[in-house]
Amino acid sequence: MSNAIVKTDFNFPGQKDVYKGKVRDVYNINDEHLVMVVSDRLSAFDVVMPKGIPYKGQVLNQIAEKFLDATADIVPNWKIATPDPNVTVGHFCEPFAIEMIVRGYLTGSSWRLYQKGGRDICGVAIPDGMKEHQAFPEPILTPTTKAEQGAHDENISREEILKQGIVSEEDYLELERISLALFKRGSEIAREKGLILVDTKYEFGKKDGEIYLIDEIHTPDSSRYFYADGYQERFEKGENQKQLSKEFVREWLMEHDFQGRDGDILPEMSDAKAEEISERYIELYEQIIGEKFVKADISSVIARIEKNVTEYLNSL
Repeated sequence: MSNAIVKTDFNFPGQKDVYKGKVRDVYNINDEHLVMVVSDRLSAFDVVMPKGIPYKGQVLNQIAEKFLDATADIVPNWKIATPDPNVTVGHFCEPFAIEMIVRGYLTGSSWRLYQKGGRDICGVAIPDGMKEHQAFPEPILTPTTKAEQGAHDENISREEILKQGIVSEEDYLELERISLALFKRGSEIAREKGLILVDTKYEFGKKDGEIYLIDEIHTPDSSRYFYADGYQERFEKGENQKQLSKEFVREWLMEHDFQGRDGDILPEMSDAKAEEISERYIELYEQIIGEKFVKADISSVIARIEKNVTEYLNSL
C-alpha cells in the first residue's frame, strides 16, 4: 500500500500556489494553467481516510479524461492534456461557488432525506408515495454550495443562489441547461454499457467570459451508476440495486457506525480492505469505459508524476 499517493508536495515550473482538496491537489501555474494531480486518497461523508487506495487516482483521472472528450461538443472544458496517468493539465478558470447535482432517481442522500419526511430538495418538490431507487419523471437539479476544505457542502435552492448573488441569473440558467445536457449524454453512454447513470455532480468555471466544465465528470466518485439488467425486478421487489459507485465504501463505513457525524470514530482499514477497494475501482473503470484497465508503474509514482508534468510544462 506504500505506493498509493496520499500526499503531494511538488514544485513545478511557474508554480504560483496549490490547493489541496479531499482527493485532488491542484497546482496553479502562473494563473494560466492548472495541474490537477488525482491522488489515491479516499473520501466519504466529507472525511478523508488515512489509507490510500492504489490506482484509484489513475482510475478517476482516466475516466474523467474520456468523458471530458465525449462531452466537449456540449460545453468547453478545462482539459488540455493528460501528461501522466494521474494528472490532467488544463485551463485556469475562475470557479463558480456551487456544484450542480443532477438526480435521475430517488436514492442515496435524497432517499435518506425523503425517509425522514423531506419533500423538498433544494426547492424542488418531491411527491408523496415514491419508493427508494424510483426514477423521477424528469431529472432534477439539486445544487450545493462548494464548502471550504474540511466543511460539508450544503444544499441550496436556485432562488437562494440568485438571492445571495452567488451566480448571476444569466449564468445560472446556462449552468442548468448545460448540466441537464451533460446528464443526458452521460445517461446515453451509460446505457450503451448496460448501466444507468443515477446521479452526478458537475463543477463549472469561467475563462474569458465563457463557461467551462471543470474538475472530474461521470467518475464513480462524483456519480452513481446502477446496472440496468435486473433494475426493474429489484425495484419491484424493494431490493437493493446492484451499484457501480463509491456507495460500497459508504456502506462499509455505516456498518462500522461511521457517517462523519460528531463523535463518530473512523474504523481502521486493513491492507486487505484497501486492496479490495482498489479492485472495485478497477472494476468500475472497466465497466464504465468498456476497456481493460492498464495499471501504470507505481514503483516510484511521485517521481514519475514529477518527471512527466515537468517535461510537459517545459514544452508549453
